[in-house]
Amino acid sequence: MSSAPPPPSGIPVTVVGIGADGWDGLTAPARDALTEAEVLIGGPRQLAMLPAAACTGERVAWPSPLRPAVPRLLAAHAGRRIAVLASGDPMFYGIGRALSQEAGPAALRVLPHPSSVSYACARLGWPLEETEVVTVVGRPVARLAAALHEGRKVLVLSAGADSPREIAALLRERGFGASRMRVLEQLGSAAERSCEGTAETWAHPAGDPLNVVAVACRRSLGALRLGATPGLPDAAYESDGQLTKRHVRAATLAALAPAPGELLWDIGGGAGSIGIEWMRTHPSCRAVTVERVPVRAERIVRNAAVLGVPGLRVVTGAAPEALAGLPVPDAVFIGGGLTAPGLLDAVWAALPAGGRLVANTVTLESEALLARWYGAHGGELVKLAVAHAVPVGGFTGWRQAMPVTQWSVTKEGS
Repeated sequence: MSSAPPPPSGIPVTVVGIGADGWDGLTAPARDALTEAEVLIGGPRQLAMLPAAACTGERVAWPSPLRPAVPRLLAAHAGRRIAVLASGDPMFYGIGRALSQEAGPAALRVLPHPSSVSYACARLGWPLEETEVVTVVGRPVARLAAALHEGRKVLVLSAGADSPREIAALLRERGFGASRMRVLEQLGSAAERSCEGTAETWAHPAGDPLNVVAVACRRSLGALRLGATPGLPDAAYESDGQLTKRHVRAATLAALAPAPGELLWDIGGGAGSIGIEWMRTHPSCRAVTVERVPVRAERIVRNAAVLGVPGLRVVTGAAPEALAGLPVPDAVFIGGGLTAPGLLDAVWAALPAGGRLVANTVTLESEALLARWYGAHGGELVKLAVAHAVPVGGFTGWRQAMPVTQWSVTKEGS
């Protein structure tokens, strides 16, 4: 990624947070930064809030798409006093992140304004530290599904006037139609207003595009309960039978040990359950699922959206060929195709030192292969056996599922 040269010493880029209350809501340091700026960069709505008489700098509106334009604009105005306008707190889902990545933190002076989340919690009486925040600005509304749990308070940063309707529809589809919704518009301004109701009966017309949606989560009677830990009910997945079952899945995720920000390769995706539940452990976890059967790959995409991780990347193709060009993984799970020529060798070569590999199998041929790799590289080789109680005439007995052999290992440094 190319970066613009940092501004000359003593002339940092000043990032000014501005709210819906505009110029009147700014602090004296923020006003001074804007009046002294030679270049004012921001969205058209934000630039229009600045009085022309006081803010005489050249006005530059962000182009679309915004992110690729950041280095170009910084380079074009290098050496001049630049003030960038941002909504609320620039470092909270704002332009501050991109500017910090391009110019470096030392080249920035950030003057935050209360965020819409702070305003919303103040209006609702919700403790900020106990409120989950999900943004759907430039992202699928389906991301909200992963945050839905009985009794939780969630604030959704809307993409526009239609977001409340889309959020209500998602809540109904995911079994949370009983949830209470409140839409807060133009927070902090004289035009501030709100409306509320349940997702099940939501019928309010589209309002102001500048809004935040508060959701007090209530699971509807009879809706499937999805916990926060791996091992979701098998019924949560659309499947043709190629699904790592619940108890084995929980043990597999425990062996993979996901941590925030890590990337998983899920090879032989089936229904996508391992990659999906890896991503559900933390919003920053990422996964790539490789599935050779197109119909299954399409099903994985649907399952990921329903379960709140639409960012799951699905690659349709057979491993190891389909692994070419993928980003370096922190962990790899092989749930199918173990005996494909060269697969284990390719995966082992792709793993960095400290990377984890977990492989499951139910066949003797693949088990023999795992035993050889276990002998060469160590790790842990276990057999997982699960039995379920079933009716046997007028009594109850155990039905044994096929036992699963699992090899897990951490690659040591060379």
